[in-house]
Amino acid sequence: MTGIQRAGQPADDSRWPLLLGVRHHGPGSARAVRAALEAARPRTVLIEGPPEADTLLPLAADREMRPPVALLAHAVDEPGRSAFWPMAEFSPEWVALRWALEHGVPARFIDLPAAHTLAWHGGADAEQDEEYEGGAPGDGLRVDPLGALAEAAGYDDAERWWEDVVEHRGVGEGDPYTPFTAVEEAMTAVRETHEGGGRDRDLVREAHMRLQLRVAQREFGADGVAVVCGAWHVPALRRKAAVADDRALLKGLAKVRTDLTWVPWTYRRLARDGGYGAGVDSPGWYAHLFRVPDRPVERWLTKVAGLLREEDRIVSPAHVIEAVRLAGTLAALRGRPLAGLSETTDAVRAVLCEGSDVPLALVRDRLVVGDVLGEVPPGAPAVPLQRDLDRTQRRLRLRPEAADRDMDLDLRKETDAGRSRLLHRLRLLGVEWGEPLASPGSTGTFRETWRLRWEPELAVRVAEAGVWGTTVRAAATARAEADAVSARGLAEVTALAERCLLAGLPDALPTVMRVLADRAALDTDVGHLAQALPALVRSLRYGDVRGTDTGALADVAAGLAERIFVGLPPACTGLDADAADEMRRHVDAVHGAVGLLAETAALRDATAGPADSAGDGAGVGCGERGRGLAGAFGAGDRELRARWRGVLRGLSARDRVAGVVRGRVVRLLLDDGEMGREEAARLMGLALSPGTPPGDAAAWIEGFVGGGSGGGLLLVHDERLLGLVDGWLTRVPAEAFTDVLPLLRRTFSAYEPGVRRTLGELVRRGPGERASAAGPGAAVPGFAHDLDAGRADAVLPVVRLLLGLDGDEAGAGDTGGAHGTDGVHGADDAHGTGDAKGTGDKDYVGMNR
Repeated sequence: MTGIQRAGQPADDSRWPLLLGVRHHGPGSARAVRAALEAARPRTVLIEGPPEADTLLPLAADREMRPPVALLAHAVDEPGRSAFWPMAEFSPEWVALRWALEHGVPARFIDLPAAHTLAWHGGADAEQDEEYEGGAPGDGLRVDPLGALAEAAGYDDAERWWEDVVEHRGVGEGDPYTPFTAVEEAMTAVRETHEGGGRDRDLVREAHMRLQLRVAQREFGADGVAVVCGAWHVPALRRKAAVADDRALLKGLAKVRTDLTWVPWTYRRLARDGGYGAGVDSPGWYAHLFRVPDRPVERWLTKVAGLLREEDRIVSPAHVIEAVRLAGTLAALRGRPLAGLSETTDAVRAVLCEGSDVPLALVRDRLVVGDVLGEVPPGAPAVPLQRDLDRTQRRLRLRPEAADRDMDLDLRKETDAGRSRLLHRLRLLGVEWGEPLASPGSTGTFRETWRLRWEPELAVRVAEAGVWGTTVRAAATARAEADAVSARGLAEVTALAERCLLAGLPDALPTVMRVLADRAALDTDVGHLAQALPALVRSLRYGDVRGTDTGALADVAAGLAERIFVGLPPACTGLDADAADEMRRHVDAVHGAVGLLAETAALRDATAGPADSAGDGAGVGCGERGRGLAGAFGAGDRELRARWRGVLRGLSARDRVAGVVRGRVVRLLLDDGEMGREEAARLMGLALSPGTPPGDAAAWIEGFVGGGSGGGLLLVHDERLLGLVDGWLTRVPAEAFTDVLPLLRRTFSAYEPGVRRTLGELVRRGPGERASAAGPGAAVPGFAHDLDAGRADAVLPVVRLLLGLDGDEAGAGDTGGAHGTDGVHGADDAHGTGDAKGTGDKDYVGMNR
């Protein structure tokens, strides 16, 4: 206004507006943007991004805002339709935004509004288009300008060319505007050469940017506006275009109602490997280049050495010095101004990793990419469900992390039980923050193991789940009720009932149980009933640990068991091979469920009496659950087991039942001690008699000894059964042998190598030599009919030493017995007596012995 040039302002008025073309997430571009803004001191800064987020810009100055973060836009009526604008500390847009906030300069976003973007193609994982690498998903790729420029410069690697000309350029070297002038000229040439390489949406976006640029120039003056945008758009913004033409491009665009907020982001999601179209290969490396003031290679290799030392690898200062020298030598041989990521990686592999790619993969995962998770302040806009989730996470001390984290939970502890309920509720809502794993070394229901990993997309899943309620519990309850009503099969409903118990959703159980009872009453398919029963039984067990009243589940489980007992025999006849194998799996599942159900009933019956006599509130509740379950199954576990064994005996004697099913039920009865070996050998002899078709006989063998090493050990220890199989196999006609061979190979290949080797040795010796090799009275070499007490007593001192017990404690523990006499643990054993007179740890030790 005074005609006097401001200090540091560009002398050439043709540079205004100051167009700073950048590469998204490029640290060199970010440093250059900061230097140019410091030199030009514009009165406003315009940034490529959704204009609806202007009200969120002040949050970037909050102390609790820590990049990487992203602007999230989602449709109000369809939260799954969303788009992200990620920013890291080395992103030029973030640097420009922070510079404007620090200097009190107005900042605005000028890209196409998110309302139009979401309506255009339903949103994308990344709305920011990579100006050198292609576009956002769903748009079709434009020409690759970075590749074209690298090829023109004689480089075969576009990333290496960018590092040499931009990232390795020091700050303060010459005119701060020179990099942007060069980039603008290069992009102008590329766009002219590859005319038509752009996209229709680019033209619309650039028209909107030009209109916003004109508004800013009228408000702040032609020489007071700086624009930070992708370099691809700079020639279009510099070009003169009629206002009417730009408005015509924007006329009639579809739009949707949107909400925007800041959400945490991760380096992994910023990486191109994570599926982000504007991503970079090495966000961790770029963050390092942006942060360090000098000697980036030396500092990087020192960081790598620290990581490897934490992993117990031998790395000394001499290793680091040698790696620095090697990286510099490689850069000189390759004609590079400074060692880049490829040179440092080669040096790390050769010197610090001794040529191995295994530790190098760790370096790439932890440092080159990184597992940094950003943070946003509590004041950022969020749906009520997200706020409730944040409060619950803080209360349970369950912090989201970008790296994989395994967590063991003891459900007897209040905090761990709360964490378990939260994770299960989120899974019901489709927010897969945690994945349940098998608990190592524990088969009880009071332990859980989870693998946690927070991904930025989970913020969208939370927003989507907000339609179900304002709290995690209320939303999970509503979602469970809706899923129960819409479930197609009985197994889905029973699985949902199990998940409701795991998630601690008692308010959802009445609806789920009503639907479950209706579906169970109408479903006549025994296979469906057999699939549903195990989940119900597991739910009854969960009730013990989580204190949930499962009386209604017990009634439904009793009805299912009754209908399975009646309907299973006719359902096992007239089956083809695939259907018979599926029915065998159903029989296994029902057998395990009945055993667990009977044990649960016995345990609750054992606790019902003392609880009733005690008279307190907790005891009465436990007693009521015990009486309810006992009532549901008549005389309790004994009658239930007896009825199931009667069903199995009936199946074993029916010739019309598929062979694989008959073999399996004989094996189950034998394992439970309900059938002697003489009877099992008789039935096997009938099944393998010459009059039985070879295919049916092979199926019987698969059912009897298939399913892992257990069947193989049975043959190892019982010479008579092995002889029956061996004799039958030698009698199979040659024309039928090729038909049964695949079935037999599938059966025996499931055995452990040691079991197969022992069986082969026994067969090679022959029946006569097998008996004589072990001496009189021995069926198999190395095995006697009775326990050798002397040899067993010899190991007791070692067992006591391992358990940390003295002689008295170990002696007391010996009273436990092999099947367990502890009131709780004995009941958990499949063959235990469930005696409630156990006295604690001593009996438990005896049981384990």
